[in-house]
Amino acid sequence: MNWDRIEGQWKQMRGRVKERWGDLTDDDIDRIAGRRDQLVGQIQEQYGITRDEAEHQVREWETRM
Repeated sequence: MNWDRIEGQWKQMRGRVKERWGDLTDDDIDRIAGRRDQLVGQIQEQYGITRDEAEHQVREWETRM
């Protein structure tokens, strides 16, 4: 699934994001609002990982969608 589609269906995707990255709060997910760069940044911050690792996780998640 491409990111434009994820962004357009963000309300439906919220649950899947929460399932994958359970440490993200509802407020975090609201702030992300379907923006990929915001998701990567929040994952990086919340999990204390590098930006490259966060990018990798998001890429893997995208391919499974």
